[in-house]
Amino acid sequence: MSIFNKIKLVAVDVDGVLLTDTYSPAIRSFVEQHGGVYTPELERQVWGSPHIAGGHNMSLACKLPWSAQKTIEAFFQHHGKYIEENPIEVVPGTESFLGLLQEFNVRVTSYGGRTKEYIFDKHMPSLKKYFDKEKPYVDTNSIRPGVMEITKDIFHLDFDEVLFIDDINRMAEVARYYRTGFIGTPVTNYQKEQMQETGVKYIASSVADITRDMLIQIDQELVTEKHWL
Repeated sequence: MSIFNKIKLVAVDVDGVLLTDTYSPAIRSFVEQHGGVYTPELERQVWGSPHIAGGHNMSLACKLPWSAQKTIEAFFQHHGKYIEENPIEVVPGTESFLGLLQEFNVRVTSYGGRTKEYIFDKHMPSLKKYFDKEKPYVDTNSIRPGVMEITKDIFHLDFDEVLFIDDINRMAEVARYYRTGFIGTPVTNYQKEQMQETGVKYIASSVADITRDMLIQIDQELVTEKHWL
């Protein structure tokens, strides 16, 4: 077994990290179909926000005469049609990556903005064995970004004992604030550019590119408080 000296939990985002990204293209098409302009700032304001906030910001961007709730409901109808043509799938290399994590003395959980039944149970049953038996998935819709809640309230750990893996820069910003471990797997150029501006040291094209050496290096950096410059 490979040994982490600091990391006790690896928390992995689901949408766009373990499962194919269906949200950023659906958000873009929804905004553009309703007369809005899709920009880096709008992506930041919508993507990864609590649903009601995302609905509010899309409504403003598109100048819709709808409430935040009606807008997000319309978006989820749009997203439902999008995934009929672009089904949600497990990202290639995910199982190998999760198998790599099992070689370490670490708990593994996942998180996302939909319910466990909708996302984890429906789309990831074959991966269930790789996750923590007590808390395999955390619904973060009402607690986004969720770094503090996952670390402190749910797993009762110190911030430098957790490694987050996410495709959204907002999570990188919060991880930096709390000095948690972080690997970025951005699926849009906007997010990659923003992560670089935030100072993320480890950016991978997907979880398939995360290596044992990378994980060990991050663990060592967390021990010496050098993960964030």
